[in-house]
Amino acid sequence: MSEQSLPADALPEYAERVLDVAEQIPPGRVMTYGDVAEWLEEGGPRQVGRVMALYGGAVPWWRVVRADGALLPGHELRALENYRAEGTPLKAASRASEGHVPRIDMKQARWDGGDRTEGHTRQLPASHRHEGDG
Repeated sequence: MSEQSLPADALPEYAERVLDVAEQIPPGRVMTYGDVAEWLEEGGPRQVGRVMALYGGAVPWWRVVRADGALLPGHELRALENYRAEGTPLKAASRASEGHVPRIDMKQARWDGGDRTEGHTRQLPASHRHEGDG
């Protein structure tokens, strides 16, 4: 079945799976676009980013982030408000950063999918659990 023949309110299966992962990320933690793709064993960071851009408003979108911890351009203030409310670890902005907006502290905030509920038991490989890239 092609996407064009889906009912207007139906999401593509891949999008549903991406959004499901985003919903499971605990408050105060994040996964990179690449982490989500690796978790699903399908697609890549760009595909996850596309899903989040099109459909992410219905889930905690601020918990799926760039690998460098930079806040989503155009949504920095809304994301920052959510990060502060949830206690997400942040790094102070450098003087060189545009607008002096902090970044996510990826070493502390990155979630590997452990301690999951709802029947999910898979974790990211140990080599990806606390790296700053994704």
